[in-house]
Amino acid sequence: MKDPEQHYWQLRLQEVKERLIANNFAAVVVETAAAAGRVVREDILPASAARVVSYGGSMTLKDTGLHDFLNRGDCGYEVIRPDEPEIPAGEKFERRRRALLSDVYCSGVNAVTEAGHLVNLDMIGNRVAAITFGPKAVVLLVGRNKIVPDLEAAMLRIKNYAAPANAMRLDCRTPCVETARCADCRSPGRICNSWVITERSYPKGRITVVLINADLGL
Repeated sequence: MKDPEQHYWQLRLQEVKERLIANNFAAVVVETAAAAGRVVREDILPASAARVVSYGGSMTLKDTGLHDFLNRGDCGYEVIRPDEPEIPAGEKFERRRRALLSDVYCSGVNAVTEAGHLVNLDMIGNRVAAITFGPKAVVLLVGRNKIVPDLEAAMLRIKNYAAPANAMRLDCRTPCVETARCADCRSPGRICNSWVITERSYPKGRITVVLINADLGL
């Protein structure tokens, strides 16, 4: 076999896709970050008939090129940009609120279980709020490294890897930056505040999960 690792993940991702679909999510598997960007730009967004699009903080969103696409002036959509540089903190917060009423909201995921459940942990809560309710449609981009066996493994991954690594990336002043372990801290800069477990998409197909056969994000 020419590339056993890719083939292994093709089988694993196909299985997770089927579980997601059984849980009323829409799901698609692609091979690369670039392919994920294309399927959202050329298929998912046009099919949604969206006028207003927004997004949450996500390294995977940037890796797929969607962040750059949505921040172009000629992308064809009204884009609510919550991370636009050099705008006041209050305006950033207000844009996050407005994003909850967008037609399509794009973001990443902290973990997906083999049973087809999404697990996310947020600081402000805007990302998990959008996944749960508000935008007419949600598109979530997921690297294969986010796949875990079950809920316990998902929470362990998030608390002892994704959260500390993100705290380091964001230059937070939290204990996990020094220890690489969650300490259930009371730091003012704590980024771990709101857990959301999404077992099923409601309405059916409102949430589309794009599974990517590559390691992306934290």
